[in-house]
Amino acid sequence: MFNWDDMRVFLGVAREESLSSAAPRLRMDPATLSRRIARLEAELGQVLFVKSPQGYRLTDFGKRLMKEAADAEAAFLRAADVSTDNSVGLSGQIRIGAPDGCASFLLPQVCAAIQADNPELEIQILSLPRIVNLSQREADMAITVSPPETGRYTVRKITDYQLHLAMRSDQPEPQSLEEVRGVPVVGYIQDMIFDKELDYLDALHAPEVRLTSNSVSVQMQLLKQSNGIGFVHDFALPAFPDLRRVLDDQISLRRSYYLVRHTSDRQSERLQAFAEALTSGLQAEVARLEGL
Repeated sequence: MFNWDDMRVFLGVAREESLSSAAPRLRMDPATLSRRIARLEAELGQVLFVKSPQGYRLTDFGKRLMKEAADAEAAFLRAADVSTDNSVGLSGQIRIGAPDGCASFLLPQVCAAIQADNPELEIQILSLPRIVNLSQREADMAITVSPPETGRYTVRKITDYQLHLAMRSDQPEPQSLEEVRGVPVVGYIQDMIFDKELDYLDALHAPEVRLTSNSVSVQMQLLKQSNGIGFVHDFALPAFPDLRRVLDDQISLRRSYYLVRHTSDRQSERLQAFAEALTSGLQAEVARLEGL
């Protein structure tokens, strides 16, 4: 009969959707993973994945097995929490999914501070140009700009944050929104916006965007290298002293970050302690950077 280590391999490949991506996290080479998956399929008498050049996609049976395996994993982690002495600090691995802006300009310093207080803790930051799939356990928790509408999740608002128009400091500042229409606009690639809260064009009434990227970091670099204008997070501006906010009195945006977790993880003292530290750290860091 298959053992839990087989399930760990299965879950790793299912979440990464490829052998090469799963190999580093599982600390096995792709060839070994392939043999382990083939052995598990033989023991179960079922095909778990459809293999293609695009990767490993779960079959219907694989999806059902993944749900059961993920639930068993969560129960195992909760049991491990009970036997862990949290007085010596957090330990083990925790993966956080987050949108690019948060992952680039907030999480590095917040997570570094948490890890410094908990030397046995490994923190992974997963930055994706899409919503992190918590149901497939791509991450232990996720930061989002909209609360999920479906699924078994615990949602907690972390904090609000501000966005303003910005451009290079050596460029002439527009005096009205009408003047903005004559300046190249920097923003998201429209058909790659994965959350309505990231669509800023309606607020600007811009006819089109001339310089685009699905990455906030790249958008900031585009602003730095061009005479363009675009919405930027106030907390990101301190990292770009060549940029300045413009038209503050005419337009601004307010958005929010939410912490989303598996409902089944509420009993995990370890994840609960980390979530508290992460939330308070993000609140303080947004306030600090927006005040600069």
